[in-house]
Amino acid sequence: MSKLIGVLTAGGDSPGLNAALRGMGKSAIEAFGMQIIGFRDGFRGLMENRIIRLGGSELSGILTKGGTILGTSRDKPHRMPVGGKILDMTDVIEENYRKHHLEALVCMGGGGTQKNALRLKECGMNIITLPKTIDNDVAMTDTTFGFDTALGIATEAIDRLHSTAHSHHRIIVVEVMGHRVGWLALGAGMAGGADIILIPEIPYDTGLLAEAVLKRSRGGKRFSIVAVAEGALSRKDAAKAIKDKDGSGKKKVPLTSKTMRLARELEELTGLESRVTILGHLQRGGAPSAADRILATRLGTACTQFINDGKFGIMVAARGDGTDPVPLEDVAGKVKYVPVDHPLIESARRVGTCFGDQ
Repeated sequence: MSKLIGVLTAGGDSPGLNAALRGMGKSAIEAFGMQIIGFRDGFRGLMENRIIRLGGSELSGILTKGGTILGTSRDKPHRMPVGGKILDMTDVIEENYRKHHLEALVCMGGGGTQKNALRLKECGMNIITLPKTIDNDVAMTDTTFGFDTALGIATEAIDRLHSTAHSHHRIIVVEVMGHRVGWLALGAGMAGGADIILIPEIPYDTGLLAEAVLKRSRGGKRFSIVAVAEGALSRKDAAKAIKDKDGSGKKKVPLTSKTMRLARELEELTGLESRVTILGHLQRGGAPSAADRILATRLGTACTQFINDGKFGIMVAARGDGTDPVPLEDVAGKVKYVPVDHPLIESARRVGTCFGDQ
């Protein structure tokens, strides 16, 4: 009998998921004679045993589509809302996995999905994951699919904001997604020519930001573009967050956007009007870029080769032009932050970009 493979998409939606499903599904069917079933809405669909057969017709025409045809959710196997309670549904998930006699379960998702997948692997299931997120924060992979698309959207937004900033002599503060890492803000800020880039890895001093804006104004450039990651923190807030982490703080400082406050402070310190644009979920929507379609297809097809070879308990990582099977234990619970000495940061500093730290 042909091998039966299960697949689900979990966490936030991301461009390239359908391309990955297509790459994995079509290669499994055509190259290895496998059968594919998809579980709807992430781990919840696996728990509730809601499936869809993925054959040639279901996989046709989805390469260019954003989102995921399977649907997604952020439900965790060990902490799932059921009947008004939060329950550990791992046993039910394992039962459904065994019921279908799956050769393997493929989980496409970001950092949280890697941790949840490891839990299922430790229960004896054959698990393979694919790294998906616009944040590019999954460890042990060169990049994640979804990132390039979001980077292009954020860059285009900054490009468009240049004209209004210049025309009205304003400070335009653009909030970019990225969760707790700065890859997206750094890349879009550089590509869009932002004058200031703020990322979580480098806490900023608002006074230094104001001085950078005033220096531009004195030089005849009466506008500034500030690209700020949603998780960026001032030095003051970063110190509070560290204090709270050590258990000595009285009030937890949430890692949420403080963009509106930053804009007000810059306006007060510089005397220039400031305006805020929060890109939000626009960065996650729409058709995937060519690069993400290629990456997702490459990872998806490599996934079926690993299944055929009997390699499980791994994430299919992008490595150069190829792929690399990385043990889930080496991925789960880890975050790929932007190194403060990263070449991109050095390049940005050399063209005069301010990071608010010097």
